[in-house]
Amino acid sequence: MAAPPGAGGVGRTNAVRVDGMDDALRRALGSGEMDVREDLCTRPDILHGGVIMSFADTLGAAATVLNLQTGAGTTTLESKTNFIASAPLGAKILGECTPIHRGRRTQVWQTRITLEDGRLVALVTQTQMALVNQK
Repeated sequence: MAAPPGAGGVGRTNAVRVDGMDDALRRALGSGEMDVREDLCTRPDILHGGVIMSFADTLGAAATVLNLQTGAGTTTLESKTNFIASAPLGAKILGECTPIHRGRRTQVWQTRITLEDGRLVALVTQTQMALVNQK
């Protein structure tokens, strides 16, 4: 597993690992995982909500980049997170990113964040804008 393409410092700092972007489905599904470490927790030893949002954003951005023309980038226009349950210290969270819309200028992704046992932690919907070099 590797850091997502274009993840920048956030993906590396949070140790996001991308399991795969499914080429067979035209990169329709992205997934990743992250260990819940003490330095990412709030009190009482649960994963900080901002880290969960960052994890989902990183996966959505990586999935978007893989669906853009060569050389194009992306930025998040909007992100909505519904927190359902906490992720305790020592757990591993899993993210599965599914496209809702993949257009030339914008893409919308929904990311389910779960614990390894399948318990839903958060549901994130984000809109990504394509950044195309217009020389």
